[in-house]
Amino acid sequence: MTGSTKYIFVTGGVTSSLGKGIISASLAKLLQARGFTVTIQKLDPYINVDPGTLNPYEHGECYVTEDGAETDLDLGHYERFLDVPTSKANNVTTGRIYQNVISKERRGEYLGKTVQVIPHITDEIKAHIQALGRKGIYDFVITEVGGTVGDIESLPYIESIRQLKWAKGKDCLAIHLTLLPYLGTTGELKTKPTQHSVKELLSLGVQPDVLVCRTEHPMQKGMKEKIALFCNVDAEAVIESRDAETIYDVPLLMQQEKLDEVVLKKLGVANYPEADLGAWKDFLRRYKEPKGDVHIGLVGKYVELKDAYKSIKEALEHAGAANELKVHIKWVHSEKLTVKNVAKHLGGLAGVLVAPGFGHRGIEGKIEAIKYARENKVPFLGICLGMQCAVIEFGRNVLAYADANSTEMNADTTHPVIAMMEEQKSVADKGGTMRLGAYACKLEDGSLARSIYNKRDITERHRHRYEFNNAYLGAYEKAGMMATGINPQGKLVEIVELKDHPWFIGVQFHPEYRSTVAKPHPLFIAFVQAAMKQAVKTVEKAEA
Repeated sequence: MTGSTKYIFVTGGVTSSLGKGIISASLAKLLQARGFTVTIQKLDPYINVDPGTLNPYEHGECYVTEDGAETDLDLGHYERFLDVPTSKANNVTTGRIYQNVISKERRGEYLGKTVQVIPHITDEIKAHIQALGRKGIYDFVITEVGGTVGDIESLPYIESIRQLKWAKGKDCLAIHLTLLPYLGTTGELKTKPTQHSVKELLSLGVQPDVLVCRTEHPMQKGMKEKIALFCNVDAEAVIESRDAETIYDVPLLMQQEKLDEVVLKKLGVANYPEADLGAWKDFLRRYKEPKGDVHIGLVGKYVELKDAYKSIKEALEHAGAANELKVHIKWVHSEKLTVKNVAKHLGGLAGVLVAPGFGHRGIEGKIEAIKYARENKVPFLGICLGMQCAVIEFGRNVLAYADANSTEMNADTTHPVIAMMEEQKSVADKGGTMRLGAYACKLEDGSLARSIYNKRDITERHRHRYEFNNAYLGAYEKAGMMATGINPQGKLVEIVELKDHPWFIGVQFHPEYRSTVAKPHPLFIAFVQAAMKQAVKTVEKAEA
């Protein structure tokens, strides 16, 4: 597309958690499938500078980009749908906006001026929104505004949209995602909350161009026309968004509703090719018509909130589709696992994945799960803290270091097999100070990891402060736990494997961040394959 970058804003009304991220990613996918270049950014109204210090119970997982930004989990959706990496520029918080403006004020950049929300805060927001467009590589920049219209904290963002719509005219478009609640007593969908939500947006100076209406039931005849009349939008721009079986159905549902065509028409874009969604539909076919089932246990301390492990769940599902298998995840709470009940919780599973995390809560349960997987030859994948727990378990139960631990959990352990990274020891601030983003790793010839990746040099994304203590490397390798992936710069152990186990890998990095619909991660594909072999073996043993 020649000409200026087009800006699309996605706001939400009536209630939060309607799925703005999925709608944004689905629209982006449809535009990408027509040959356009698209990126998506998230504006978060909270005052944290980034979500890195937030408890997963508050905000779900913290997603890490290639360039080391700790971001909102919606960026994971954007990458998984588009297979295009995001960056620091794709997630902005109110905290970052205010931090930037206050820093400029202290440096004297506003000398003599009274610094105010308008124009200084809104100018900073607009600069961040347009930063991606100024790169000149994107036809469309889709900006999702977190929260709900009417929230005090999102007002500066809505005002910035108003100003940009006024300044850019035809190059700007506003999509408002809203809810049509269903009243069981009368058996009907109600449009009044949507009308009120749009009225709220109008009172702030923003006229939505497209309304996407979330609904559990089909919209009744004439309902789109009624909403259009009351909300000043075209009837064709009222889009029905029914609850979907899976998030990966949403692009196809939005295509049926012609969301992308309406958007392109309103932005004055003509002569575009048909959408090519062949690969997407092929993924969905394999995802929905599996040839077998595999049961994998995900052991973590936040399992009540599935969003805390969002990228891991999606990576397992991508790998399942690649293997034409349905992956059934059993969510196992690590705090509840003990020596006595571990077999009851993990028995019959074809694979065990021990999840990442911070702090000592649930650690002993993770160690018990790993011991079970190691001794019973069950395929095992440990991620970040999961890998560190595998090192601790091996130290205690194979090398007989009774109090082996990480200095994160026990600063006084006599066997600190996991210790704080040297450069982390002087760090006082918590936010954005870990080892973050993509780092190189060299794989050992002949290792399982080398055969999985099928290359020697890889890069993967990190988020940690502690590492394998190399003082113990000789003892571990002699006993059969091999370091098969090493960071060439810091000589840090990135991957451990067990010699006498069919499939046992612990990784210090987060492979789940790299898995997309188009490119499922090889480590997850191999893990699901190993679990399937285990399941077949179990069935054969039972039948023998």
